[in-house]
Amino acid sequence: MSPGVTSPVMGNSIEILDSLTPEGFASLLAESTKPVLLPGLVADWPVVRRARESDEALCAYLLRFYADATVNVFCGEPEIEGRFFYNEDMTGFNFSRSRDKLDKVLDRLVCEEHGQRAHSYYVGATTIDNCLPGFSEDNALAFGDIAPLASIWIGNRSRIAAHYDLPDNLACVVAGRRRFTLFPPEQLANLYPGPIDFNPAGQQISLVDFHQPDLERYPLFQEALENAQVVELEPGDALFIPSMWWHHVESLGSLNTLVNYWWRKSPAYMGPPMDVLLHALLTLRDLPPEQKKAWSGIFEHYIFSQDPPLEHIPEGSQGCLGPLDENRARQLRATLLSRLNR
Repeated sequence: MSPGVTSPVMGNSIEILDSLTPEGFASLLAESTKPVLLPGLVADWPVVRRARESDEALCAYLLRFYADATVNVFCGEPEIEGRFFYNEDMTGFNFSRSRDKLDKVLDRLVCEEHGQRAHSYYVGATTIDNCLPGFSEDNALAFGDIAPLASIWIGNRSRIAAHYDLPDNLACVVAGRRRFTLFPPEQLANLYPGPIDFNPAGQQISLVDFHQPDLERYPLFQEALENAQVVELEPGDALFIPSMWWHHVESLGSLNTLVNYWWRKSPAYMGPPMDVLLHALLTLRDLPPEQKKAWSGIFEHYIFSQDPPLEHIPEGSQGCLGPLDENRARQLRATLLSRLNR
């Protein structure tokens, strides 16, 4: 861990699998619900080999596929030391956003390597097939029946606040080193999450500075650390991060590149659960206590129980309570939109 960070309790080990067949790999992704470290999974990728030669060789390799697309770039002054976060009074952020050509960003990153006080650059979640067509064919993984979205992340030294994602995630380190600090979903309260609808990159983040945790202000963070798993990845290593697991990510090299894959273990017709949370804030949170208790029971009965009892309702009359499919999902959306637009 970095200076100033309280070390997690020893023994929170992460599962390590270092000899998977393509079939076993696909099975792991389909079934696992805990983080898994996959050392050397992509060590033979051409892009990893180029990155081992030099940063210039890596950039040249990426530009072989570059389709002149613009990318989203975060840029911070040297003072932020790579921590992309809010400004001091949380009225904005400590970095600027822009759209730029990837070749120009790569040039700046290589130049910043040799500066005394480097600006922080971060190109996040860029869809590979749009920006680097042909890259995925040259650097492939066998996902079986899974059809993931492949993205690339490029930057210099950075610290990305702990957050969770709805999809499952396979993160493959191409260049530089990355340190992941992982927390199970039940640690949410101990991580002191910030605003849902006002955040640096579209996802709610922990407000705790992992390099200098203020345990007087965030005392429960010590408990979160006791449940953390910390792992450091070298080029060629991969990490499976399950849906809803919190992860704090530190990029430790002067030029870091990561390829990740996102996919959901649910049908495409299902909507994002965040929509439900936002609507619940509007409709449930401020109800009188007894009404909130009643609605909690209703949600437990129909949503969170594994098999809500429906035998007393004829199958043809179960309506939205019946099994969900694409057609019924479409009907539900139409009903919801109609009710919202009243």
